[in-house]
Amino acid sequence: MMIRTAFVTGADRGVGLALAAQLLKQGCQVFAGQYAAEAAALQQLQGSYGEQLHVLRLDISSDESVAEALRYTSEQTEHLDLLINNGAILGNIQSTIHDELNYAEMMDVFNVNTLGSLRMSQSFMPLLLRSHSKFLVNISSEAGSIGDCYRDSWYAYCMSKAALNMQSKLIHNGIRTQGGRVLVVHPGWVQTYMQGKLDAGAALTPEQSAAAILDLVEGRLGLNTVKAEDADCEYVDYAGNPMNW
Repeated sequence: MMIRTAFVTGADRGVGLALAAQLLKQGCQVFAGQYAAEAAALQQLQGSYGEQLHVLRLDISSDESVAEALRYTSEQTEHLDLLINNGAILGNIQSTIHDELNYAEMMDVFNVNTLGSLRMSQSFMPLLLRSHSKFLVNISSEAGSIGDCYRDSWYAYCMSKAALNMQSKLIHNGIRTQGGRVLVVHPGWVQTYMQGKLDAGAALTPEQSAAAILDLVEGRLGLNTVKAEDADCEYVDYAGNPMNW
């Protein structure tokens, strides 16, 4: 792994926690964004890894919180090899066009899933571009694919992830000439608490999904891959299979 410093949002649990844990195991200095007031698993990791792990209270829907996270991170490191925008919320997944839609809640979902990642990416871009890797990963979803959409609900989540995909392409276009690149990843159907309870029937554990995502990153940073300035923004699943935008 060529990554030495990484920031992971939404690291309280699930895929974000697993990403932070595996990066730590690989010897990386990890900055972990913690949204919940308490995150016992992160604190346990910190007990094991000490100063290698920096746990920050972070609300990516807040300009002030992101700015404070940048201030702290900049005091600890001069560059960031990898930024993983993982933090997201689900919102209402039941209502169709025939039902009442809660627009205030939908705005909250957009503020986290779409604008939250943009806040992080724009704020941390100077640190990212000072690194050798210059690698940004946006955790999206198959739900963000317009071409493969089959649902008639999930309005906030699907639209926010589709917007995240467009955002990723725009950022990639803006940093590729400086050697930066963006990878958009569907993490798979993962055993997480996104719907308020553990989705125990899901195909992947958070650890399996996280390992696959980091393998994708490492592969694209390998010596035999295309140069960043020649690479396109990819939208793939955790196994590296191309997704339909």
